[in-house]
Amino acid sequence: MWKQMLPGLRMTLLMTVLTGLVYPAALTGLCQFLFRSKANGSLITRNGDVVGSALIGQSFTRPEYFQPRPSAAGSEGYDSSASGSSNLGPTSWKLMDRVKGTVEKLRTDNPAHTGPWPADLVTASASGLDPHLSPASIEVQVDRVAKARGISPEQVRQVARQFTEGRDLGFLGEPRVNVLRLNLELDEKFPLRR
Repeated sequence: MWKQMLPGLRMTLLMTVLTGLVYPAALTGLCQFLFRSKANGSLITRNGDVVGSALIGQSFTRPEYFQPRPSAAGSEGYDSSASGSSNLGPTSWKLMDRVKGTVEKLRTDNPAHTGPWPADLVTASASGLDPHLSPASIEVQVDRVAKARGISPEQVRQVARQFTEGRDLGFLGEPRVNVLRLNLELDEKFPLRR
């Protein structure tokens, strides 16, 4: 009986070591060598402190910052441990009320805007943690941010253009701007005088 079981036990032990230890360690080491930033979560640091990830949206509420896409992740939003959409459909009154509330806040915060509101500025993404906004959503907020920082709208637009990412591979997705990176660059180039 042991003669028949020993090959199976040896193979189980060998495969456990290979697929459970050697392969993950080799892959982790390779990723750390080739893609260090991405393998560590695309963390963004300032003055040695981690301020966020380029992959995860976070809340900005002060007028001198571009405000991100609404979040349905967690009770307060932007909770990375509760990532997910609200699953509210287009006929949901709760979703319509949320969008109306968002539009009213946008109207109050951005009185210079008179056109339609971009969809990504009033609806949450599927993850609830989308770190990007469309250039149209950035443009809606330019006047407010410029006024709060005491600079011209064109100066804000120039920084936003630097952080506008194109379509992946030239044809996938839409142009987008990383809100955290944009806000950090504005802080660096045009710090607030208080």
